[in-house]
Amino acid sequence: MRKPTFSISADPLVSSRRQALQLGTLATFGLTLPQFLRCRASAGDSNRTPQARSCILLWLDGGPSHLEMLDPKPEAPVEVRGPFDAIATAIPGLALSELMPQTAQIASQLTILRSLTSPLGEHGLANTYLQTGYQPSPVISYPGMAAVSAFLRPSGSALPDWIAIPNAGSMNAGFLSESVQAFETGGDPAKPDFRIRDLEFFPEVNLERLQRRSSFLRHLDQHVTAQPRDPALDQAMTLIEAADAREAFDLQQEDTRTRQRYGGRTFGQSCLLARRLVERGVPFVTVNSRGWDTHEDLTLRLRDGFTGANPGVGLIPLFDQAFAALISDLGDRGLLNETLVIAMGEFGRTPRINTRGGRDHWPRVFSAVLAGGGVPAGQVVGASDRIGESPADTPVSPADLVCSVYSLLGIDPRTEMQTADGRPIQVNRNGRQVAQLTGLAGE
Repeated sequence: MRKPTFSISADPLVSSRRQALQLGTLATFGLTLPQFLRCRASAGDSNRTPQARSCILLWLDGGPSHLEMLDPKPEAPVEVRGPFDAIATAIPGLALSELMPQTAQIASQLTILRSLTSPLGEHGLANTYLQTGYQPSPVISYPGMAAVSAFLRPSGSALPDWIAIPNAGSMNAGFLSESVQAFETGGDPAKPDFRIRDLEFFPEVNLERLQRRSSFLRHLDQHVTAQPRDPALDQAMTLIEAADAREAFDLQQEDTRTRQRYGGRTFGQSCLLARRLVERGVPFVTVNSRGWDTHEDLTLRLRDGFTGANPGVGLIPLFDQAFAALISDLGDRGLLNETLVIAMGEFGRTPRINTRGGRDHWPRVFSAVLAGGGVPAGQVVGASDRIGESPADTPVSPADLVCSVYSLLGIDPRTEMQTADGRPIQVNRNGRQVAQLTGLAGE
């Protein structure tokens, strides 16, 4: 069976800008428009209808400690188990860190993956592997899951197909068109004056004047400078012109109780914004949470947040509140079954505390948590050994995880995309579907 193939170019006669970028060179590769549409349909064709309409990726940048979060070792020596205890959860026999009581209460809605394993322990390299499913290459920049989703699953709405809060960090579109790069919100959703940059009018400039300016610029690009239209500018104009799209970013429309449920700090309000966006049909939202590179002062960084904080407002308590609120809120609104939520970072931390009271990089085994979007709930997939040093059961590579995510999103991992020079690249070449995550037999 011939694999569906997509190329990147532009054709102003196509109504959708995103489709235009995909259809422009079809004739070059021997595809008519009907053939392309059939190929795109087959790209999402797997052994079952995907449930995940949207995906929220909570990216814990820097490498969260599996031992202090999702895979505690209460029976291990103190230098391994660290400063925190383990607590029981809603799943009999499953323990999580004492810093995650709210997540423990909703564990029956989650899948805990405890056997991720990678050979890459440097941030940039590991980030690329976890987000693309490909180990980094000096000759090609692979697109991340969010960009692939935006490219193959355009929503056709005024809202962008990939939105990053507050920014995309190391995630990018790789060899794909800039039109599928993240729309970055910028700013801090926890601040009262939070606004999306570039979507507010300058003083004395209204929509009519802005549209005239945009029309003039379009004419200038086409007839004078012969420069291609900036897709980011088109995207911004579409958002400015659509009041309902702009309102998607307005957290002031949420009641006080809901905002407090997520927590009043940046990560919590970012998760709330992510919920608002998928509720309005955005296919992929990333929340980029920084600061998880905890080489020292575990207790201060992970639990307390700052000296004298009471209660602790460290990284894990803030994550715990926001993550549990997000899963519960999606469930309450009937959105969890169609929204895949993933929380992970690029690797874990060393199985022994270092001399600075922290843990260093450790890619040999680490954890992630998934919920919704068709992932079977209330289970633990894989295991690490007794000190959290190596996989003991069901090792899962980043390529395997990415392959499984694509399956849940209805993207055939065998689908071929093309680089600017015509080189065919599979969406996912080396991964296999993890049956416990997708409900399908591994390939």
